[in-house]
Amino acid sequence: MADDGDVGGFAGRIGARLDEGEDGTATLVFEVRDEHLNPAGTLHGGVVATLVDTAMGQAVRTTTEDGEVPATSQLTVTYLRPGEPGPLQVRGRVRTRGRHLTICEADVEQDGRSVAHAVATFAILDRR
Repeated sequence: MADDGDVGGFAGRIGARLDEGEDGTATLVFEVRDEHLNPAGTLHGGVVATLVDTAMGQAVRTTTEDGEVPATSQLTVTYLRPGEPGPLQVRGRVRTRGRHLTICEADVEQDGRSVAHAVATFAILDRR
């Protein structure tokens, strides 16, 4: 896991940063800007999906060994209220870690209010 907060990939390109990650958990911070909004002026659902997927993937990475790579195999996002411009936090956590499959959850909060909840299954691939 990157020590400088860089999550890399697409999530890094849109501005997501790793705040902390250890022991099956990870927290991302993100600043919602105008380019992240949909035509209705609220946070685009695809951005939320990217953030929860990334937070959960980072949480899984805290449990993997050298050569193991988590890959999303299923993702369900429940949108609870519209996100708005400004800071938000995404907390991902491993619920059940198996040898080949891992179940995770994530919550997105902004100003102390829930924006979304997600559940995902990650396959653990062997890249040795």
